[in-house]
Amino acid sequence: MSTPAEFEIPLDRRFAQELPELSIPWSAQDATAPRMIVLNEPLAHHLGLDPADLQSPDGVRLLVGNRVPRGATPVAQGYAGHQFGSYSPRLGDGRALLLGELTDSGGQLRDIHLKGSGRTPFARGGADGQAALGPMLREYVISEAMHALGIPTTRALAVLTTGDLVQRERPLPGAVLTRVAESHLRVGSFQYARAAGGTELVRRLADHAIARHAPEATNAENPYLALFASVVSAQAELMAQWMLVGFVHGVMNTDNMTISGESIDYGPCAFMDAFDPAAVYSSIDQNGRYAYRNQPAIAEWNLARFAETLLSLFDDDDDQAIALAQEALGGFRDEYSAAWSHGMKSKLGLPQDLDDEVSSPVINDVMTLLKEQSLDYTSFFRALNHATSGDVQPVREQALNLEALDAWLEGWRELSPDADQMARVNPVYIPRNHLVEEALDAATDGNFSPFHQLLEVVTDPYREREGYSRYASPPPASFGPYRTFCGT
Repeated sequence: MSTPAEFEIPLDRRFAQELPELSIPWSAQDATAPRMIVLNEPLAHHLGLDPADLQSPDGVRLLVGNRVPRGATPVAQGYAGHQFGSYSPRLGDGRALLLGELTDSGGQLRDIHLKGSGRTPFARGGADGQAALGPMLREYVISEAMHALGIPTTRALAVLTTGDLVQRERPLPGAVLTRVAESHLRVGSFQYARAAGGTELVRRLADHAIARHAPEATNAENPYLALFASVVSAQAELMAQWMLVGFVHGVMNTDNMTISGESIDYGPCAFMDAFDPAAVYSSIDQNGRYAYRNQPAIAEWNLARFAETLLSLFDDDDDQAIALAQEALGGFRDEYSAAWSHGMKSKLGLPQDLDDEVSSPVINDVMTLLKEQSLDYTSFFRALNHATSGDVQPVREQALNLEALDAWLEGWRELSPDADQMARVNPVYIPRNHLVEEALDAATDGNFSPFHQLLEVVTDPYREREGYSRYASPPPASFGPYRTFCGT
């Protein structure tokens, strides 16, 4: 281990230098008594960082933003966004800072970002710029679960308490999340650039995005159209993956859609228990705009807003630019449908080359079963593994209409589903909402054991283990309807 005086992180400041119009240099609020709560040691190693250094006094100060690495320029990033369909021209990092970029062990540039580090010039209204411990631990456990499920996501390097209290419904422990991402470029970043600097600023931002996320677009006939098409593809694949695991993001505003195709901002998010296409968990989504079933359509709508910012780069002729954008965006539905169909075949153990005329009725009928009988989405698919070998009891125990289920099972089993394939894609464990709340409540009261136990389980989601049945079980009836909150 290096001595504290030698400990430095070699951060770049590429975004801050290349696009100064899109950020404001800023400093984190001083934390009274910062303390490490959880450190993602495997991620630290992947970033080329020594976990022991990060847990040292200097490391802790760095991870809350109170020690700035030599040469770094922390900035609050600016972005705009459509929030629940209404355009806000100036949002930005109201309680976050980009420390800089770090090259990981694979040669990939990664943002090191702080969430809850204090109020910035982008903070709105009476926002204090701080974060409570519970929501930061929520983002940690959900993002790491998503990573373990193979879904592109920002990741959590650490959560630290600040030693200060933040006022919400009651005083709560303050905390900072250190977040790692391929970048924090959002659709809203391009909306902000378009409003702030017009075509030339959008062009520079697009060039920056191409260099980071779509280098192959550099040699395309129309590089900016190629960038757009790459984001369309990435988001189509991401939406399919969300839908396949029953994930509901909750706040799919354009400022929460990344150019990298990573999931970001785990506020009022949840995993479905009983299958319900209309599932809404966010307390602020009064009209169900971001319900489970709406997520692909909302992603397409957000991508249309992205295209609007790039039109002048697609072609000098407005009509031709719009035609090019429509053609590229038109690929979203086909790519999403293909990704979802591929994933559903895998979940049901069906061969990928099985004719759609055979597979589609099986898939459509099982989705109808799930909906009509309000079956637990995760445990139903996992129980099907047993049914491939003739043990139908685990899945029959969940059914309300055995006749309908048995009829479907008979047709499905005639297709010789592959149990091994199903076991690789159907998780045993997800972050069950009642267990997440249990862990966060305990952590807020100073007991971190339930959080660490839940984290251990959901980051190894496909391996069934004895003694862990409560982590694979639906919530008790007493848990009631679930509502989540953004935490600000």
